[in-house]
Amino acid sequence: MPNIAIISPSQNAYSETFIQEHKKLLTGEKYYYYGSLQNRILEDKGSLLKNRKKLIFKLKRKILNKSHSWYYLQFLLDSFRKNDIQVVLAEYGPTGQQILPVVKELNLPLIVHFHGFDASVTQIKEKNNNYKELFDYASSVIVVSRKMYKVLMDIGCPKNKLIYNVYGPNDAFFKVKPQFLKDQFIAVGRFVDKKAPYYLILSFSIVIKEYQQAKLFIAGEGALWNTCKNLITALNLENNIFLLGVISPDTYRKYLSESLSFVQHSVVADNGDSEGTPVAILEASAAGIPVIATYHAGIPDVIINGETGLLVEEHDYIAMAERMKDFLRNKEYAKKLGKKGKKIIRDNFSLDRHIKVLDGLISRAL
Repeated sequence: MPNIAIISPSQNAYSETFIQEHKKLLTGEKYYYYGSLQNRILEDKGSLLKNRKKLIFKLKRKILNKSHSWYYLQFLLDSFRKNDIQVVLAEYGPTGQQILPVVKELNLPLIVHFHGFDASVTQIKEKNNNYKELFDYASSVIVVSRKMYKVLMDIGCPKNKLIYNVYGPNDAFFKVKPQFLKDQFIAVGRFVDKKAPYYLILSFSIVIKEYQQAKLFIAGEGALWNTCKNLITALNLENNIFLLGVISPDTYRKYLSESLSFVQHSVVADNGDSEGTPVAILEASAAGIPVIATYHAGIPDVIINGETGLLVEEHDYIAMAERMKDFLRNKEYAKKLGKKGKKIIRDNFSLDRHIKVLDGLISRAL
């Protein structure tokens, strides 16, 4: 079995369940590195900067007139050698770009997994010179939406290196049995610009004019959380919209089992930031409830409008309100779309399929 280095900016970010699945399920001996350039950590082993070679690396940097980034990368290089790393999976494009000097010096195969902002935010792409050097060296470049595939090909990634490989939901979501009994909706996601949670609130302010008993639960946290809280208060929606904070997968599945639909109003942020393919949408569809969302990024790749969910244009919160009312009027319609969604996700976007593709790319790179 290969020794695989998985390297990511965060250890266990609640919004990055896909990385946790890579850690658990990829075939091989996994070494999980996370943190910043200045403080890289190997999970269960601690900071790489505790290395006894700190003085040696400092002297080499001065003698060779190298940069501070070169100095910090020596600890990662030393750890890769010590653990006999054979292949590297970089989570996010900037991570791959940052560690290029290390994998090049050790002549290691590098697989880069793009996820969303790293392929869409203009400043990030420009800062990394549109990833030209990364694309030249990488064995494979993984994308999670067809739109992302086109974006990276347009900025120079060779088509033969691009791999379209959507995430898969944890199998526990397929075991959810939705009841479709409550006039209730669930949303899960970070409170950031591209998720536009305020549009859900505006949509629901329209819904409750006709369905006063309806409820919307929004889970997550982020920079826009307090703004959304204030908006709920200003619109007198405290008895209809509830902010849950970060919830566990078990709690999320409970809400899915009780709700009519999952809702998400993703938009392209002013800086270009957009989704990949949101895992929460895959999980909701796997659970058997329909999704109401926008024609955004990878969402139309996995949700079929009118068959497994209902899609509206970005920023059209009025249309989203009408789609919510469609399910409130006709729960059998919601049930029908949810049932087909579960089958589509199981047949085409399972976690097992996603991991098998990654395992295959690792074997090929080796």
